[in-house]
Amino acid sequence: MFLELDTITKAYDGTPVLRGVSLGVTAGTITALLGPSGCGKTTLLHIIAGLEHADSGAVCVEGAPIDAVPPHRRGFGLMFQDYALFPHLDVAHNLAFGLRMQGLGGAPARARVAELLELVGLHGYGARRVYELSGGERQRVALARALAPRPRLLMLDEPLAALDRTLRERLQDELRAILRAVGVTAMYVTHDQEEAFALADQVALLNIGRLEQLGPPEAVYRHPASVWAARFFGLGNIVAGHWRADGAVETALGALACRPGLPPRPAGTPTSLVIYPDAARPAAQSAGALVGTLAETQFRGRAHRVVVRHATGLALSFDLAEPPGRVGDTVRLTLDPGGVYALTAEL
Repeated sequence: MFLELDTITKAYDGTPVLRGVSLGVTAGTITALLGPSGCGKTTLLHIIAGLEHADSGAVCVEGAPIDAVPPHRRGFGLMFQDYALFPHLDVAHNLAFGLRMQGLGGAPARARVAELLELVGLHGYGARRVYELSGGERQRVALARALAPRPRLLMLDEPLAALDRTLRERLQDELRAILRAVGVTAMYVTHDQEEAFALADQVALLNIGRLEQLGPPEAVYRHPASVWAARFFGLGNIVAGHWRADGAVETALGALACRPGLPPRPAGTPTSLVIYPDAARPAAQSAGALVGTLAETQFRGRAHRVVVRHATGLALSFDLAEPPGRVGDTVRLTLDPGGVYALTAEL
């Protein structure tokens, strides 16, 4: 394991910000620190960088604690949301700044700058001033500058947050490709789950200073660890129920089958079901497993988001290729057990 965090705690004025966070990062991988504002992800990044000190716990690199090592001796790179470029320097001199700090100059530094400009798709931009660049170009310059000294760990604090959606989505792919090409170990802070899923090999989900869940992107989405995690991932169809002897879950919607994963619990054990938005499809008149009133429909480009209100008052949202009717109609849907997941946590 390249980086290990062991029970990191931090409080400000008596208010806990990090509550015993432990995780490991394998060399050459990208880990996303994901969570809502105020969950402690930036504080954790700053502790890794040495810009903050933990109240307790340890940060270890390749098995050795580095808590007493000053930031400039850790060999880490840090890329901020606002890029923090030097406005009085051109692009080439921005990139060369970290190289000068390492004592590298002359032809080797110029060669490294040229290599980095090629890497981030800015060949020929060396003489440009920062104010001449677009937001996306500044982001690439900031990334190249952070990579210039060949850091053993690159930390990125919401680097795409200031960009518009279209540019952000395009740069996600480019950023992942660049980090893969370099092979650098990276820690990536974001509050955007799609960004985390697109970029990371591993997602560390933080909730009020605690590590809520850790795992590959698809695993944490398909197997949320709690009701809170499911709701954070935008999975709002959560229904209380209890296990039946036949392995189904009895709910207010009826008995629902769920996909294999957790073994069924003893009959009567309470659980919560997460019904994924792609789990439903229109059913024949006589075969509808879920009957309700079509309360709302919205076209969202790739699908129609429909809201179906059950007789119990439960409102469920689904993504369908076409609306199953008009608002106010009674609709029947079948639920694919592969899109229904049973949590161990209760509502």
